[in-house]
Amino acid sequence: MFTFNHYNFNIVNLEKSINFYEEALGLKEVRRIEAPDGSWKLVFLGDGVTDFRLELTWLQDRTEPYNLGENEFHLAFKAEDYDAAYEKHKKMGCICFEN
Repeated sequence: MFTFNHYNFNIVNLEKSINFYEEALGLKEVRRIEAPDGSWKLVFLGDGVTDFRLELTWLQDRTEPYNLGENEFHLAFKAEDYDAAYEKHKKMGCICFEN
C-alpha cells in the first residue's frame, strides 16, 4: 500500500519560488534539508491543512532555466472563492494557459 507524499519541482531561484508559492497559493515552508557543502537544498511547502507537500529542489551549479518542453504536469488546488483566486493570479501574471 502506498500513500501520496509530495510533488517536486526543480527551480533556479529558491527565494523567488518560495515567495511565489506563498503569495499565490498560501503555501508555507514546513521543512528544509541542505547539503553540508551547500550544493543543494530541498524545501518542502505545505498548506497547513493536509499532509501534501510541494518539494522545491535547488541545485547550486544550475544557472540556466529548466526546459519544461511539452510536459503537461500540474498542481491541482481547490479554492473556496475561485473568482477571487483567478483575479489574484491574473494580477500576478501567473496564468499561462486557460482551457
